[in-house]
This record gives sequence, structure tokens and C-alpha cells, in this order.
Amino acid sequence: MEPVTVIGAGLAGSECAVQLARRGIPVRLCEMKPVRRSPAHRTDFPAELVCSNSFRSDSPDTPVGLLHAELRQLGSVILGEADRARVPAGEALAVDRERFSAGVERALASLPELERVAGEVEALPPGDVVVATGPLTSEALTRALSRWTGDKLYFYDSIAPIVAADSVDEGVAYRASRWGRGDGADYLNLPLDEAAYRAFVGALLTAEKVPPHAFEEPRYFEGCLPIEVMAERGPETLAHGPMKPVGLVDPRTGRRSYAVVQLRQEDLGATAYNLVGFQTRLTWPEQRRVFRTLPGLGEAEFLRMGQIHRNTFIDAPRLLGEDLALRAERRVWFAGQISGVEGYVESAASGYLVALAVAARRGGRRFVPPPAETALGALYRHVTGAAHPPGTEYQPSNVTFGLFPPLAGRVPKSGRREAHAARARAALHSWVRDEFSETSSWTGESAGVDGVAPAAVAR
Repeated sequence: MEPVTVIGAGLAGSECAVQLARRGIPVRLCEMKPVRRSPAHRTDFPAELVCSNSFRSDSPDTPVGLLHAELRQLGSVILGEADRARVPAGEALAVDRERFSAGVERALASLPELERVAGEVEALPPGDVVVATGPLTSEALTRALSRWTGDKLYFYDSIAPIVAADSVDEGVAYRASRWGRGDGADYLNLPLDEAAYRAFVGALLTAEKVPPHAFEEPRYFEGCLPIEVMAERGPETLAHGPMKPVGLVDPRTGRRSYAVVQLRQEDLGATAYNLVGFQTRLTWPEQRRVFRTLPGLGEAEFLRMGQIHRNTFIDAPRLLGEDLALRAERRVWFAGQISGVEGYVESAASGYLVALAVAARRGGRRFVPPPAETALGALYRHVTGAAHPPGTEYQPSNVTFGLFPPLAGRVPKSGRREAHAARARAALHSWVRDEFSETSSWTGESAGVDGVAPAAVAR
């Protein structure tokens, strides 16, 4: 059997490669590291988390938490390793980056059907190919793909800084989680009074920023705006956004501050913390100057500076068919952020879905996507355009309830999230029961969906 070439060993590519190999399909996984790295990469491990170390909410009645649950039930390698590398983060699923990527590395190395190839891919190889090169696809491969995709689309994505834990002033910071969620003390919090908050906003607005190239028009993803762009939208924007104090009470005073900066643990040893919501395009010297004006960060040691990079994605609804393969070149599939999903978990989910589609093609079967009522199905609706009105400009998106079909009847606002979650669980159960064999040679570690064996090889 000819191998499937998967280009890119990020979250989508690693998930896709593992799922194909677990189904007995030979895989050639191509990754340009360690021969070459993009400007955003720092290690040679697969599934490197370039931006935050958070997979966002793990609550099963949120869209992304529901996606977590579905992927766990289906034996996702990315969710499995994320759970193993988990660090305290309240109701969020956050991980130790290095431990997480090392776990994915071990999973890839354990599969005899999977061959690893290092080096940049500049042109599409023959045979079945999954393009999972992410938002930083190389110029050479982008040019090769443009034969079918046309002009590439893009937006700007930003990365938040990381500081050393022992450089944060413990006399200023206090431990707490918003509303006491999780263990109730998973975050370090830096309180600001109104004067300190306004001084910080003023410093942001006047700080030097990295300008875009002359030929680039800045277009930001709304879910990951640079903090200085948010500040430009109004003096109170940050106090109602990443610096909102709602749900946080300083245990030393019993009061809520005017604004707060939350620091999220980066590693199991709690030696590093991420400035939550502080993704930025400020120059590095300005980041040090401006962020050190924050209470508790006067002596901050920056382990990683914030930065900005351009993300590439295709117009998936126009270019991809129902099985997520190119309409104009049926042997080519797209998975992950390059297909227009946004977020770690969404990328992994995209890789999982493409693996199912490729496996169906190899098995001579029709690909049956997950039901629209599930989180996986909602992402599929986004990429194929089914979730958007005709004529809508395609933009990257996280999984949201707006991508799900409307709930039937009148559901009180307070019960809508749980109604979506309950409907999704029932739909996923039926899909697994109807589309996947319980007697197949499944090698995942999931306990299944409500007693139904996890998806292995579709009938």
C-alpha cells in the first residue's frame, strides 16, 4: 500500500498521522524541523505550542470543552497527551509545553506504520497528500499550492510574553482563579488601581510597534487581538477584556481591584508564567519597558517576548469538497489552521477528520462527517461553508455555538449551553454506533462514547 504523505508535524499533522497509522495505513510524515524552523518555532519537537500553553476551557458545556470531550472519547493523541501534561489553570486545560510535545513525539515514534522525514517540502509529492503546514506555510510550498488555491488569504496572529516565576514580586501578586474555579488558586494575579491602569493604557498607546510590511494589510483574528490594538478601541476596553477583575477578589483586602493582570502557569515546575491576553506587536525593547510598569513586574525576566506573525489560510468552502479534499486535485487534503480553523484543539480536530476522510477513500467507502450537532460537526460546517450564509467572506474561526445548528423550540438562555452539549453527546453516540465497527483493531486508549467503542476503522 502506498503511504499517505502528511506535510507538517504540528497539532493537525501529528493527529492525522497517528490516526492513519492506527488504522494500518502507512504514513510518511514530513516536517521541516530540525533542518529548518519558522520564525515562531523554538524546539524540534512535533506539535509545538507556539502561542499560549492553554487549550482553553475544559468545561463540557462550552464549545471548546465539548470538543475536548469528543476528541477524548474518540482516542485523540493530542487530547490524550494534553491531559498527561496538564498544569493547574482553573477550568482551562493548560499544559507543560515541553512535556506535551515530548509525549506526542513518543506516540509518533511508537507506530511502525509511520515514517518520519525531516526537511522542507517545496512541492507536492506524488500520491495522496495531507497539507497540514499550519499558518506559517513556507513561501515555496505556498507557491506550489497556488496552482489550485489562487491568492492566499491571511491575518495576523500574536504571541504573549512569558516571564520567569521568580522575577514576579510575590508581595504584589496573589493567587486566585476567577470565581474560584479549578483549585481556586491556579493563577498569579497582579491588581491595578485606576491610576495604574490608566497609566498602563497610556504607555501602550504611545509605545513603538513592529510595523507591517508595505505590501501587507493588517487583518487580525478577533479572538487573539494584540493588546495594544484592543487599547486603541477605547480606554476601558482592556478593563472589560483580558484585564477584567470580575470574579477575582484579593484575599488580602477582600476587595476587587479596578483591573488585573493574570499570569498562567507554563510548566509543571511552575518556573514560568504567561501574561494572559497580552499577545502583542510591540517591539521587544518596548515590551520590556511597558510591561515592567505593571505592578509586580518591575524586575520581570522575560523568557519569551511577544511577537506577531502572518497566518496563511485557504478559502476552504470554495476549494474543498465534502471529504475535505481539493475539488481540483482530489488526492490533496488540507488539515489544521491552513484550512481556516483557529486554535490548538480545532487544529487537532481538523487533522482527525481528515484522517477519517483519507481512510474512507482508501477503504473504498464514502466519508460520513460527524453530525452537525456535535462540536466536530460544527467545525466541519465551518470549513465546508455550511455554517455561513451565502456570500459570507471566509475567515478563520474557533469552535463556537454559532457554528452549530439552532436548538429546536424555545430554550431559556440559562439552559442553552447544556442543551447544546446534551444534543451533541447524543448525536456523537449515534454517529459512532452507526459508522464505526466495534470489532475493529482499535489501538486508542479511550473508554469510548457512553459505552460505545471508539472509532477505529469505519465500515
